[in-house]
Amino acid sequence: MSGPSEGPGACPVLVTGGAGYIGSHAVLALRDAGYPVAVIDNLTTGFRFAVPEDMPFYEGDIADAALLARIFAAHGMGDGVGAVMHFAGSIVVPESVENPLKYYHNNTAKSRALIEAAVKAGVPHFIFSSTAATYGVPEVERVGEDCPQVPINPYGWSKLMTERMLADTAFAHALNYCALRYFNVAGADPQGRSGQSTAGATHLIKVAVEAALGKRDHVAVFGTDYDTPDGTGVRDYIHVSDLAAAHVLALEALVADPGRSLQMNCGYGRGFSVMEVLDAVDRVTNTPIERRIGPRRAGDPGCLVSDNARIRATLPWEPRYADLDTIVRHALAWERKLDAIHRG
Repeated sequence: MSGPSEGPGACPVLVTGGAGYIGSHAVLALRDAGYPVAVIDNLTTGFRFAVPEDMPFYEGDIADAALLARIFAAHGMGDGVGAVMHFAGSIVVPESVENPLKYYHNNTAKSRALIEAAVKAGVPHFIFSSTAATYGVPEVERVGEDCPQVPINPYGWSKLMTERMLADTAFAHALNYCALRYFNVAGADPQGRSGQSTAGATHLIKVAVEAALGKRDHVAVFGTDYDTPDGTGVRDYIHVSDLAAAHVLALEALVADPGRSLQMNCGYGRGFSVMEVLDAVDRVTNTPIERRIGPRRAGDPGCLVSDNARIRATLPWEPRYADLDTIVRHALAWERKLDAIHRG
């Protein structure tokens, strides 16, 4: 499937949702590794400033088949060359419970259109931004890729359906793929080039650093009666730049072996409770945050921690920022820079 000239640094990549939080970090990682990159984003939740000004950018929808065909042709993707790295979609679990059809439209139906466009063009590689929410409420302490995938919310189902579409498509067509199942993504680019910029974001560390800087007057703690050491939800927090690096390595693996597809967890294999995260923010900022206890949110499991043995065995992935205080410091630095961007 891969052309003879395709390889690390040569394979052109279309990044969907590349103006968003995780997508923008993947764009930076790809560029740093020498890949030609183009970005498509409808800017519903993304920001044009998150994409380097000299990078080809298309404001549009991933379900626009004509636009995708033009992009693939313009950037040398197709006929067995190139890759799609797919981040575009909706990500808020409680919202998915309240508005499931939005999630099945944005995350599943539009992904189907994108996959179809890639197959029609002959783009051979596809990296998919999946989620640990596909596991639902695991019955094990650390979740491996072979654990049952039984989501408990529409967000998880919408992503799992896309994984299934990719598996079936890879069987039927000249396409290999990697589904990377994220745990809780946090932090920001250590060089201050990008970060979580969405107003009203629900990511805990983002919310907490906003509170530390006075942008919120408290942090809500949703549930203190889980079966965890302090009763609050436990999550595996992964630095967004380590996650972006995993995407580049996954692409290299797909290019090197066109007959192989992959499904891998992206996490550090260690969990922190909500209270432990807030303690870390207090510690890093030296600013105590008000914590307001509330009921559990619909669709939230009590504990979700990765078994990351597969990705460590499959890719030469060596996380550089696997430290909670470091993640918080980078998130805090970005939050301060974001103020300057908005003022400018």
